[in-house]
Amino acid sequence: MRMMRCAAWLLCFAVMAGGAALGQSPDANAIDPGLNIHTVELWPDGAPGQNGNEPKDVPALSVFAPRKGHAITTAVIVAPGGSYRELAADLEGREVADWFSARGITAFVLRYRMGDKYQYPIPLEDAQRAVRYVRANAAKYGIDPERIGMMGFSAGGHLAAMESVSAETADANASDPIDRASSKPNFVVLGYPWLNAMAPNTSGLITYCANNPTVHGVPAGKCKEFETKYSPVRFVTSATPPTFIYITSDDKTVDVQASIDYFEALRAANVPVEFHSFAHGSHGSGLGSGDPALDLWPGLLDAWLRGQGFLGAGTR
Repeated sequence: MRMMRCAAWLLCFAVMAGGAALGQSPDANAIDPGLNIHTVELWPDGAPGQNGNEPKDVPALSVFAPRKGHAITTAVIVAPGGSYRELAADLEGREVADWFSARGITAFVLRYRMGDKYQYPIPLEDAQRAVRYVRANAAKYGIDPERIGMMGFSAGGHLAAMESVSAETADANASDPIDRASSKPNFVVLGYPWLNAMAPNTSGLITYCANNPTVHGVPAGKCKEFETKYSPVRFVTSATPPTFIYITSDDKTVDVQASIDYFEALRAANVPVEFHSFAHGSHGSGLGSGDPALDLWPGLLDAWLRGQGFLGAGTR
C-alpha cells in the first residue's frame, strides 16, 4: 500500500527512511546524511525505569535538519499522538517535521514511552529530557536555546501541554550536562490535544484511566490522583509559554471543551494564546489531510510563529 501511494521512487525512499529514523526499524540509530535525518537516544546508557531494549523501550529524538543555508535558529520538538498506546509517527511526526524543516526550523520527533509498561509520569519525564537535550545541545545544532518549542497532537498534545506547565526539572549540580539545562519550552503548539486525558469517562470518550485498565496500567483507585497531578489546566500560570491551539468543534474523540477551558486559563493568566476551532473535521487530521478547510490551519500556525518572532529570522 505504501508503494502504491508514492508518486515516485524518491518519495518512497524518503518515507521509508523517515520510518527507520522514527524507530520502526530495529536500527534505532539509523543515519542518512543525504536526508539530513538521524536519531539520538535521550539516555544513551539506558533511561530511568527502562524495561527492555526494543525501540519502544528507548526514548529518542529523530532529528530533521533543514537544508544547509536555509536553517534559522528555532527548533521544535514534536510529540505524535496515539492515545498513549502507540505513536502516529508518520502523520503526526514525519510529515510535521518536514513542514518545519522546510521553513528552516530544526525539528526533533520524540519517541516517548507509554502504555501499560510505562504509565505516567514516565512519558512526561521523557518529554522533559527531550527539551533539556535540545537546549543542552543548542550549539551543536545551531539553535538559539531561547527559541525551542514543543508541539503535540492528541495524546502528544496533552504531553506537550503538561510538559509546558510542569515545574522546572533542571539540576544545576547534575553530573550529566543535559540535566543542567532548562526543561521549559519557549512556545507550545497543540493540535487537537487530549487535554482532559486524565478526567473520568463521563461522555463515552476515551480516558487514560480507561474501562480496560491494562491499556495504560493505571489502577482504578489511582485515577483521581492522576487527574489531580496530570491535568494541564490546573497548572497554568503567567510563566506558561505562548501557546497555539488547533482543534475541530465536532471532534468525536477528544472534547473541544477541554481546549476551550485551557484557552480561557491561558488568557486569564495573561499568556499569549491563539485558538482556532474549525467547524468540522475528524480527529487525527494532522496538517489537514487534504481537507479543503483544515489544510488552512498550518498557514495560521506559520503566521503565529512569525508574529511571536520564532520564524523569519536570518538563515545559517
